Amino acid sequence: MSTAPQIDHEPRSAEKPLTLVRGDGATEVVRMAGEPAATVTSHAAAALPDERSYAGPLGFVRKLADRAREDVDGAIERDPAANSRLEMVLTSPGLHAIWAHRGLHELWKRPGGRLPARVLATVTRSITGVEIHPAARLGRRFFIDHGMGVVIGETAEVGDDVMIYHGVTLGGRSMEHVKRHPTVGDRVTIGAGARVLGPIRVGDDVQIGANSVVVKDVPAGAVATGIPAVIRFPKRDATNQWLDPAMYI
Repeated sequence: MSTAPQIDHEPRSAEKPLTLVRGDGATEVVRMAGEPAATVTSHAAAALPDERSYAGPLGFVRKLADRAREDVDGAIERDPAANSRLEMVLTSPGLHAIWAHRGLHELWKRPGGRLPARVLATVTRSITGVEIHPAARLGRRFFIDHGMGVVIGETAEVGDDVMIYHGVTLGGRSMEHVKRHPTVGDRVTIGAGARVLGPIRVGDDVQIGANSVVVKDVPAGAVATGIPAVIRFPKRDATNQWLDPAMYI
């Protein structure tokens, strides 16, 4: 019998307005269900469905399909080696791991679903090289480049438009059955081999350098590099938000 802690997470705030980050650095706010109308400035934003469209017996399937399309679009934008959406769908282990997790996370929340979710997550790990606990919460347009060796723990939370490279660990430093993994904000980039450990908060727009070890909170907009990581606020290249943070080492 599994001895994993029985931690029930509150769902991420799907009711707040969704901010999309376009390739040119501009942003637009998309109205979600129950929110007042907001200005939509792109065709992609306008095409996103209202949460009410997910009602009904096929709502879960439609929701997963919409999230999958978003994930592919985000991957195409952030992977210069990608030649087509079909190529990404067929060959990206990071995307495959994320898609499997989205389904397993829903299974985890259902009565009696925890054991099969863990078993299927282990199968996914053997195929993709990416280990994501079914209880972890992943945001929209999340992308794992290369994939191999990524570990995301049970109580980890990842925001929207986050990109991580291979070998990254979002791990814990405690054996207590409590929140023990990081909370990562929106638009964060984590370089290859980095370790982000403990129930710390990584703010929005943070970049973490390759092979860095982060054990303290990182404020929004900072760059964290080194062992242990040192926090800095260098000037940013506003034309490219997906710069490899290894350049700061």
